[in-house]
Amino acid sequence: MALFGKPKYTVVKIRKREIPEGLWTKCQECGQPIYKKALDENLKVCPKCHFHFNMTAPERLEAIVDPETFKEFDADLSSVDPLEFKGIKSYKQKLSEDQKITALKEAVITGSGEIFGKRAVLAVTDSRFIMGSMGSVVGEKITRAIEASIEKKLPLVIISGSGGGARMYEGIYSLMQMAKTSAALSKHHEAGLLYISVLTNPTMGGVMASFAGLGDVILAEPKALIGFAGPRVIEQTTRQKLPEGFQKSEFMLEHGLLDMIVPRKALKETLHQLIDYLS
Repeated sequence: MALFGKPKYTVVKIRKREIPEGLWTKCQECGQPIYKKALDENLKVCPKCHFHFNMTAPERLEAIVDPETFKEFDADLSSVDPLEFKGIKSYKQKLSEDQKITALKEAVITGSGEIFGKRAVLAVTDSRFIMGSMGSVVGEKITRAIEASIEKKLPLVIISGSGGGARMYEGIYSLMQMAKTSAALSKHHEAGLLYISVLTNPTMGGVMASFAGLGDVILAEPKALIGFAGPRVIEQTTRQKLPEGFQKSEFMLEHGLLDMIVPRKALKETLHQLIDYLS
């Protein structure tokens, strides 16, 4: 018989604390974990390395336009399927899916608003919608925004928050938008009005080869990829090693394509000052 009785004890099960998904994100540049709410409050800029995450078109408008001053143009315009494009997904399927995901009719929002009290016409593309590519409706909405700027005699600001060029689903209808938007900007220039183009990561293809590259003043966010074809395509075509930082905004500024590199937090104030000085 044991000297002492069998010890009595209770098994306590400790539940592992569950962390809800979506609270944290990882910086694409430095790998630092970032609390998502803090990232949103910092305009989606990494607090450690200042990497600029992508923003949606509504987020960009909220960051630069005075509250309750934005009036949207052509909100109901949406694309059709002129070529009846077929692939892994049809064009109609892709449009429907992206409309549900983004709550946008198309890859650009246009309208007028105030930037610290200075009125302007604005257009902002959104990379979530078929990579912000320029189909016939995107080209039409941007052209109408340019024409509204001429009619109202207001400065024009276009933020290219996209990576896409011409939209392959629409073929030549999409390519025509490069000429259409450029022709409208020529009339805007003849009217003596200010056009500020803001380039974000990435701004490529037909977008860069048309309206994005035609600003009277061209601004860019830090470390944004800017160009027509991507670096990998250029290296494979030329069979040459590209310079360090090729096609990044710092490289483009050094070689004269840009006028300024502006951190996101300073963009609203910079736009206000440029409109004040140059309009």
